[in-house]
Amino acid sequence: MDFDYTWLLAGLPLAFVLGWLASRFDLRQLKMENRQAPKAYFRGLNFLLNEQQDKAIDAFIEAVQNDPDTQELHFALGNLFRRRGEYQRAVRVHEHLLGRGDLSREDRDRAQHALAQDFLRAGLLDRAEAALQKLEGTRYETEARLALLAIYERSREWAQAATVAQKLDESDQASYATRRAHHLCEQAAERTAAGDLDAAGELLRQAVELAPQAPRPAIDTANLQLRNGEAAAAFDTLANLCDIAPLALPLFAAALQQAAIASQRTGEAIALLQRRYAASPSIDVLEAIIAMGGSPKVPDQDPPADTPPEPRDGYIAHLTHHPSLVAASRWLAKEQFNREQFHPQVQRALDQATRPLMRYRCAACGFEAHQYFWHCPGCQAWDSYPPRRVEEL
Repeated sequence: MDFDYTWLLAGLPLAFVLGWLASRFDLRQLKMENRQAPKAYFRGLNFLLNEQQDKAIDAFIEAVQNDPDTQELHFALGNLFRRRGEYQRAVRVHEHLLGRGDLSREDRDRAQHALAQDFLRAGLLDRAEAALQKLEGTRYETEARLALLAIYERSREWAQAATVAQKLDESDQASYATRRAHHLCEQAAERTAAGDLDAAGELLRQAVELAPQAPRPAIDTANLQLRNGEAAAAFDTLANLCDIAPLALPLFAAALQQAAIASQRTGEAIALLQRRYAASPSIDVLEAIIAMGGSPKVPDQDPPADTPPEPRDGYIAHLTHHPSLVAASRWLAKEQFNREQFHPQVQRALDQATRPLMRYRCAACGFEAHQYFWHCPGCQAWDSYPPRRVEEL
């Protein structure tokens, strides 16, 4: 049976026409979709520039639906959700990106970083920690380590914070020696509270070796020595610190006084504190001198005429050159008056008025506290508190 080629010749033009029509339809559809996606994108951008975030989000969602393969639209949408505080929606967008198999390594790292930021802003520190750890070895490594360091410090996980700070220190981008010393001091404080004084002493020794110019390791070491009954060693530690960090003297003047009395070296301590007080007067240094029976050496001070000097006359000497409500209140506390029955009421009023003046204030955020903090509880900054009270700033 012979095959009839007539039908084949007749069908070729028809197939060509049908193919041409199908291609035209696909091209037209593709062009329409491509026009719709950029139009929605630019409309969303316009809303964003006009600070109309609700309309911008709607436009970006439309653009993503028209072209789900556009990574940049996903990132823009996720960032918008995060800025608006809609962290769950931001997490869904970035997790959707990470779930795609065709995502490049660079975009995958970027999405992982954005997801970690979502968790951080939402306060989900455990999930943020896990997300940040996956950025090790990426171009976001340093930023991730800084975020991890902040998480560990906020949650007081000092061993993990020390490990991350050491990695940052080894990267040679900045020095973290003082910060690492703080971490060791915090661990030493925990060991001291647990009664393991030997471990605390070793941690403090490492802190001093790591940051010999920082005052905290030496102060904590002296306090531990006092606790162990090593008053002479504590005095030597603090006397040496006076030369290394003289501006921090108000923070450890009381400890120096305690060590001097316990080791019977008050004369040496008074002479040392008098020299430092003359160079930089401070109410804390003044009170340490007075507590040991001494008096501050104030330039151009006239000696008392009639009565023999008393240690608390040091407050008057201080007031001569440095007006201080705190010093005035301390002096009045033991002064005798003709109408002594009203003295307690007056003294209570003065104590109430001077209490805010005895606070320490963070130079970074302004947080005030009666206790001195090496790590500000308000802004989490280190060494942001000046060693002087609010009245003396």
